[in-house]
Formats: sequence, structure tokens, C-alpha cells
Amino acid sequence: MTEGLFVLTTLFVAYVIYVIVNEKKAGSAASKSAAATQPQPVQQAAVTVVEEKPKAAPVKAKPAAKKAPAKPAAVEKPAEAPVAAPEPAAIKSTGLKDPKTGEVATTYSNYRFTKRWIKEALVAENLVEKVYKNDELNADVEAKIKAGIAKLEGMEKYKA
Repeated sequence: MTEGLFVLTTLFVAYVIYVIVNEKKAGSAASKSAAATQPQPVQQAAVTVVEEKPKAAPVKAKPAAKKAPAKPAAVEKPAEAPVAAPEPAAIKSTGLKDPKTGEVATTYSNYRFTKRWIKEALVAENLVEKVYKNDELNADVEAKIKAGIAKLEGMEKYKA
């Protein structure tokens, strides 16, 4: 069964590659044929065309503008202090930090995909009764879990 599925998958991938390669070839051939069908400019032999340029209107001289008083050559600006990057402690990071390993988890909104250590921390801090299985989840339990995670985020021990 798996061998048949492998063969069908291989054939499908080969077909897709074949279509893509032929599409690129067809696209380049179409652009070449479009260039070939454009009319070529006709060269005229021994005919010279003299074009007359329109005469430009005489330019009137503008009166000289009043000059502003001379400014000092260079005004030195005070040196600006270089902008330093914020310190790592000043950057607010979101997530929960495992106090044992130092791992930071940033995605834990869905209990089914939450890391095991977060589930165990909820139980250890008495925020939920136990680590729930996926088939035990319902609206009431999920509400308790979300409230527990919110309290866990507030604890200094788990802040990232």
C-alpha cells in the first residue's frame, strides 16, 4: 500500500515539475515570437529630411534679486549623544519562563499545544486540579485554565 502511494506521489511531483518547466519554455517562446511579429523599421535610402526647429522666444533678462545678508560660514551643531540599544532587562518580553531550565514559551494560548512544563506548573501552583487530557476539556475547564495561565503570567517566578 505504501509503495503504491509512493509511486503515485512521485508521478504527481514529476508531472508538476514537467508542467512548470514547459510553462517557462512556452513563455519564453511566446515572447520571442511576439518580438518577431513586430514590424521592423523601414530604412529609407538617399532621402534626407530636414526638420525645422521652432524659433525660441527671446529670453528677457530678469532683474537681479536682492541678496540676503551673508550668514556665518559654518555653524557648529552640538554633538548628539549616540542612541544606545536598550538593555536586555529593559526589553519587555512576553511569555512564560521555566524556572528549572530557563526555557521561554511564547505560545500557550491553546491548552492542547501548551508545553508540558506549563501544565505541570499550573498544577504545582494549585491553579488547576490536574493536567487535563484533550478529551477532558470543556468550556468550564478551559475557562479555569485561562484564568490559571493569567495568574501564572503574573508570578515573578515565571516571568520571562
